[in-house]
Amino acid sequence: MQWIGKGAAALFLICLVPHAAHAQAAAASAGSAQSSTGMSASVDKMKTEKADKADKSDKGEPASMLAPASAASASTSPHLVATSGPPPEEVNRKALEDRAGTDAGKLFLRSTPTGAQILIDGAFVGRTPLLLVVPPGKYKIEMRGTRGEAATSTIGLLPNKTQEVALSLKQLYPATITTK
Repeated sequence: MQWIGKGAAALFLICLVPHAAHAQAAAASAGSAQSSTGMSASVDKMKTEKADKADKSDKGEPASMLAPASAASASTSPHLVATSGPPPEEVNRKALEDRAGTDAGKLFLRSTPTGAQILIDGAFVGRTPLLLVVPPGKYKIEMRGTRGEAATSTIGLLPNKTQEVALSLKQLYPATITTK
């Protein structure tokens, strides 16, 4: 790598940046429902941004002050979704507890082995052991272990009562296989 000089490294970067910019433009336009005129508009915009960067670099501004070409399309990417709120299990658990009302019941959920995911009516609410305050009613409780174990139960919770649900998780697939 020592034989590559600064000029060759700069030439490599100059050749690489246009290809990456065109790939990003194509990915951005493919992700949205733009027409071919929208795609050409985004390519024209990228060419304008490139020309602006060239003007700034000719004026002697440092490269760190230049914005990346993909800054505009990064926020619209459907693949880079980051939630800014609480985790889904907290949201689902809070929704159950908010509906509890004055005659709420309690569910004490535990599993063997511990640490299983708990799904109540298909919504992930946390890991065992867990105490939940929920409205009275019928619930389908599913627990999933870390190694593919699972167990389900349907329970009916009465008003102002506490019910313990303890499930032994069984593996869906055998842990060992014997041959003859």
